[in-house]
Amino acid sequence: MTGHRIVQPCKRYVSVFLLFSAALNTVYAVTHYSVPEEMEEGSVIANLASDLGLNTNSLSKRKMRLDVIANKKYLDVNKETGELYIVERLDRESLCTTKTATSCFLKMDATIENPIRMFNIELEIMDINDNAPHFRRDTMDLDISESTPVGERFSLNNAVDPDVGSNTVKTYHLSESEHFNIEIQTGRDGAKFADLILKKALDREQQAVHNLILTAVDGGVPARSGTANIIVRVLDTNDNAPKFNKDTYKIDIMENSPIGSLVLKLNATDFDEGTNSEITYSYSLYTSEKTQGTFSLNANNGEITVKEMINYEDFRIYDMEVIATDKGANSLSSQCKLTILVTDMNDNHPEMSIKSFLSPIKENVAIDTVIAVVSVSDKDSGENGIVNIHIANQLPFALRESSDNYFELVVSQPLDREKVPEYDITFTVTDRGSPPLSDNETMTLELLDVNDNVPQFPQSFYTIPVMENNAPGALLSSLTAFDPDLHENQYLVYFIIEKEIVNTSMSMLFSINPENGNLYALKTFDYEIEKEFLFHVEARDSGVPPLSSNMTVHIIIVDQNDNPPVIVSPWRAHGSVVEEKIPRSTDKGSLVSKVIAIDTDSVQNSRITYQFLQVTDATLFSLDQYNGEIRTMRMFSYRDPRHQRLVVIAKDNGDPALSATVTIKLSTVETAVKAYSDMTEVPLEYDIFSDLNLYLVIGLGSVSFLLLITILVTCVLKCQKPKPSNAAPPSRNSVISERNSTIADSTLVSNDAYWYSLFLAETRKGKLVVRQPVPKAGSRYIVSSLPRSTGLTETSDSAASTLQVRMTYSHSLI
Repeated sequence: MTGHRIVQPCKRYVSVFLLFSAALNTVYAVTHYSVPEEMEEGSVIANLASDLGLNTNSLSKRKMRLDVIANKKYLDVNKETGELYIVERLDRESLCTTKTATSCFLKMDATIENPIRMFNIELEIMDINDNAPHFRRDTMDLDISESTPVGERFSLNNAVDPDVGSNTVKTYHLSESEHFNIEIQTGRDGAKFADLILKKALDREQQAVHNLILTAVDGGVPARSGTANIIVRVLDTNDNAPKFNKDTYKIDIMENSPIGSLVLKLNATDFDEGTNSEITYSYSLYTSEKTQGTFSLNANNGEITVKEMINYEDFRIYDMEVIATDKGANSLSSQCKLTILVTDMNDNHPEMSIKSFLSPIKENVAIDTVIAVVSVSDKDSGENGIVNIHIANQLPFALRESSDNYFELVVSQPLDREKVPEYDITFTVTDRGSPPLSDNETMTLELLDVNDNVPQFPQSFYTIPVMENNAPGALLSSLTAFDPDLHENQYLVYFIIEKEIVNTSMSMLFSINPENGNLYALKTFDYEIEKEFLFHVEARDSGVPPLSSNMTVHIIIVDQNDNPPVIVSPWRAHGSVVEEKIPRSTDKGSLVSKVIAIDTDSVQNSRITYQFLQVTDATLFSLDQYNGEIRTMRMFSYRDPRHQRLVVIAKDNGDPALSATVTIKLSTVETAVKAYSDMTEVPLEYDIFSDLNLYLVIGLGSVSFLLLITILVTCVLKCQKPKPSNAAPPSRNSVISERNSTIADSTLVSNDAYWYSLFLAETRKGKLVVRQPVPKAGSRYIVSSLPRSTGLTETSDSAASTLQVRMTYSHSLI
C-alpha cells in the first residue's frame, strides 16, 4: 500500500472569540483558535497577549503560563512578545481518536498573577490529508468455480483511512481485467466499500489463477491511495471430455506372443483437474467376447496386453473399440477404434498326450519302473514336424523311446520321500521350426511313505540330575525322539526297558508318558539310599513292521544337606549329660575325651568340624576342630573347680549347616585313673565285662540262628514267581546305600560301659562302631560294627533281609 503526502503552503488563520466575565477579583476569558494539524514546531498561532488585552511587558512579572495536557506541553507563550506558538507537533488522529468526530479541540487554561486571572483557550485542530488509505489484509484470496454465472457478486475487504471528511476513502479502482470489475457501495456511516463483479465466464483450462490489484483513493488534495492484491483461483468443473491421441489405431502382432506382453498403451488426456481428469478405460459393447478374452485392457493406464495365446489359424484380425471415461460427477467420455493384425509364423505347436501316469507310488519303488507313457505329435511337416521331448535333468527320472513318437518315463535313481515328498515333472516338447515352437505339461508325482526310518533321539546318552527329597510325580525331563516318516510310521510310543534292582523294577521308580516321552519320578529319592540309576528308554513307531531305537538314561541323585551330624562318641541317651572322671594329676596335653560324629550325607556335606559351645575354663582344655580330641592345655591347679562342664558342637559343611551337641561333665578325682589315651594303646581286656559275657553269647547265637532261617526263607521265595504289581509302592530298601550295605560284623545290645570298650577295640581294627537306642528298652542300645568302606555296592535280597531280621531279633531280644 502506498500513500501520497500533499504539501501546500500553510496559511495561518486565527479566529478569536473572547468572552469576559468577572467574579470577585478573577476574570475568565474564552479564546478560540483554529489551526491545521502537523504544523511545524515553533510556528506562531497568534499574539495571545494582544488578544487578551494584556501588556506584553508585564507577562514575565505576572508569570503567565499554560496547562500541560496528558504530560505533554503542546503550546507555550513567548513572555517577551506575547505570541502563542507550537511546542510539540499536533496530530489530529492521535489527539482525537474518535473517527465519527468531525471537529477536534484542544482545551487548556492560561493563568497570570498579580492579580490572578485565568483565561480559557480552545484550539481547534483541523484535519489535513496526511494519511493514505490502507487495507487490513494486503492479499485477498477468492476461490470461484469456473461454472459461476456472469454477474455474480463477491464481497471484498474495504480500505480504512484515519483522516476525516473529504480526506477519507472516496473511491476504489480495479486493475484491468476482462473477467472482473468492481461496484462501489456506500455504507450508512458513509464508508466506501467495493464488490467484485464477474463480467465474463471463467475457464480454468485457459487461466487457472487471476491476479488483480484493488486501489483505494481518498478525497484529499493531493489524493492519497493504498492497494491490495486479489488472487482469484478458478475451481475446476467437469467441462472437458477425455481425448485420444488418434481416433483409429492399426497394430501388427506376432502370433504366439507371450502372455502378458504389451500390445499398445492408449493415452487419453483430459484438461480438467482432480477427479475430473482421472480417466478409466473399458471395452465398448461393439468389442467381441473373443477379443476381450484374448487381450486384456488395464482400466487405469490403458495398456493392452496379451491375455491368451494368439493363433493365426484361429483369428487373423481382431477389432475392438475402447472408451475413455473421466471420473467427474457428470462423467464425460470419448472412444477410439483399434485393429490388431496377427502375423503368421511357425504356428503349429507340437502336441503331447499323457497316455498313462502312475501316481502315487511307494518311495521304495524299483529302478527302471515305468511311471508314465507319453505320445508326441506335430501337425507341421519337415523340420517343423520333428518333435523332441525332455524333462528337467535334476529329476531322478529318465525318458526312453519305446516306439515311434512314444516315450516311457522310468525311475533312474532311488527315491526318498523324506527328502522330496513329491515331484512336479514337466514334459516339454519342442519342434525344429525357426523359431522353434514348444509345449509343456506338468504332472505331479506323489510318493507314499514306507516305514524305512527308525526313531532318532537327539542324544544317545542322557544324564539327568535329580535333587533328593523330590516330590513323587515330578517331571524329570522330556525324552523326545523324531521320526521323519508319515502317519502311523511316525507315531511314536515311549517305554522304559525293564531292569530290576534289588527286586524292584524301574517301572516302580520311574514312569514315562508313552505319547510325549515325559519322564517322571514315582517316588521320593534319598541320596543316602539311592545315588544313581542307569536304564534304557525305547521309542518305537507304529509302522509295519515297527522300528525302534533306544537311548541310555543316567539318573544322578543330588545330595541335600538333610541329615544332621550324629554324635556316636561319647554316647549318651537323648538329652542326657556324659559324665567322665579324670585324675587331677593329668599332665598337659593328655587326651581327656574324644568326640566322634558321623553324617550320612555326601562327602561335601558330611565334613564335620568341632567347636566348644560352652566351657567352664577356656584355658584348661583344647578341642581339635577336625578329629574332636579334647586335651588338657595345662595341669590342674588347686584353684580349678572339681567339676568342668564342656559343651561341644559338631557342625557339618552343608548350606545351611546342621549340627549336634554333646555335654560332657568332667569330674577330677585324686585317685590314679588311666586316661583315655592310655586305653587306646592297651589291648582290650574282655574280662572286665565278665558280667555281660552271657548276653554276648546269647546275642551271637541268636543272630546266627536267625541268619540261617532268613537264608532258607529267601531261597523259598526266589523259587516262586510272583506276579509283578504295578500298584506296589516303591521300597526305600530297593537300593542299599553305602553304609547300610557294609554292615558285616555284629549287632549287639550293650550298656554304656560295654559300648565304650567295644568302640576303642573296634577303632583300632579300622572299623566304625554305631550305637542306636533300643525302643522300649530303657538305657539299652544296639551296637553295630561297620567296616570303613567308601565304594558303592549292591546287596542281594538275602543280605537285606538278614539285616532286617537281625535288627528285629535284637529288638525282641531286649
